[in-house]
Amino acid sequence: MNPWVILLIAGVCETIWALGLKYANGFTAFWPSVITLVIAVASFVLLGTAMKSLPVGTAYAVWTGIGTLGTAILAVFLFGEPVTLMRVGGIFLIVAGIAALKLA
Repeated sequence: MNPWVILLIAGVCETIWALGLKYANGFTAFWPSVITLVIAVASFVLLGTAMKSLPVGTAYAVWTGIGTLGTAILAVFLFGEPVTLMRVGGIFLIVAGIAALKLA
């Protein structure tokens, strides 16, 4: 499988486990905690797999960028976090950074 696809899936998993931390409620909610931990492990395994073929710095930056981007966007819908010009600008910069690293 293409390492960029693996990295994309790893980033989506990062988004899921980051959001899962909210639902796990400090790891006091059993099933959300279990699901969060399983998805976190999957995310790390996929990241490690992608890093076999991709540069470490690029892979890590793209992985965290996808996770940050996905978490920031979904938090607006799931948790009612505000949409401000500063947040939108920050998301734009993350996307620009990911694109630059992919093209480098």
